[in-house]
Amino acid sequence: MFKKKNMTILVTGANGQLGNEMRIVTQGSTDRYIFTDVCDEHPESLEMLHKLAGDDVDTSTTKLDITNLDAIRTMVKENYVKVVVNCAAWTNVDGAEDPEKYELVEMLNAKAPENLAIAMKEVGGLLVHISTDYVFGGDPYNTPCKENQKGTPTGVYGLTKLHGEQNILATGVDYLIFRTAWLYSEFGKNFVKTMLNLTATRPQLKVVFDQVGTPTYARDLADAILVAIEDYKQAWNLKPESWNYSKSGIYHFSNEGVCSWYDFTKMIADYAGNTDCIILPCHSDEYPSPVKRPAFSVLDKTKVRRVFGLSIPYWIDSLEINLKRMR
Repeated sequence: MFKKKNMTILVTGANGQLGNEMRIVTQGSTDRYIFTDVCDEHPESLEMLHKLAGDDVDTSTTKLDITNLDAIRTMVKENYVKVVVNCAAWTNVDGAEDPEKYELVEMLNAKAPENLAIAMKEVGGLLVHISTDYVFGGDPYNTPCKENQKGTPTGVYGLTKLHGEQNILATGVDYLIFRTAWLYSEFGKNFVKTMLNLTATRPQLKVVFDQVGTPTYARDLADAILVAIEDYKQAWNLKPESWNYSKSGIYHFSNEGVCSWYDFTKMIADYAGNTDCIILPCHSDEYPSPVKRPAFSVLDKTKVRRVFGLSIPYWIDSLEINLKRMR
């Protein structure tokens, strides 16, 4: 009888939103997961991990600097890593516009993914990389963005993430790039947590209605990544001597549906019972920002549904689950 081999899978940025959700969804896996970061886990995140996943959840974190190619190579080869899931990135969109920070942002969002891709190419492995809807936004459009749509970022964050995608492709590694949008979870700082606090403490709040997209619950994205890894693992177990993963490519993943930040906030407040706060729609120019954000960044998920057979939850359903878990 054919027996599947198990893999060692490396997760970078493991103490962030998506990384912590990966800790939860991989519980019980027969594969070996190594969770890495350059920062220590926040005590609140540790507490939440135990509440959501029990005392058996893996909260260990191995230090790894992904801007150091030699360090990555050593980690990969000593542990026989076959898949890297890169959840690490510079995600402070406004902060990325600081000229003094540009070199660092480019290093984290473009050079580090290239390093991971090089290391995985050398061992014939797979890189799963997380990108963003912010690679779009410069051209006007009002239909969901497809994977082959030209990147037209409007700020440094989106530009460096686009550079990261391009660098990965140039290495020739087997890769899965998941572009996502409006990510939130039970961990760290995110829009849902901010709005929960503001709608509970303020009598009135203005939120932009002229930026439209789709929220993404990080748990749903982690589940999708796990499905993709299992698909790769099955193909890898059956691969001939000369082999490339046929499903390598760029994929879009967010929850289903469409809303503005105003709609998103209204739903957060309603589910939380914060009904005393008056929430008003406003234009983006009422909140000056160093970067122009995409006005319409709805992602078309047709490809990821078809290739991996995914059933993607509706954004309101996932938000309700997230809020219940936070309670």
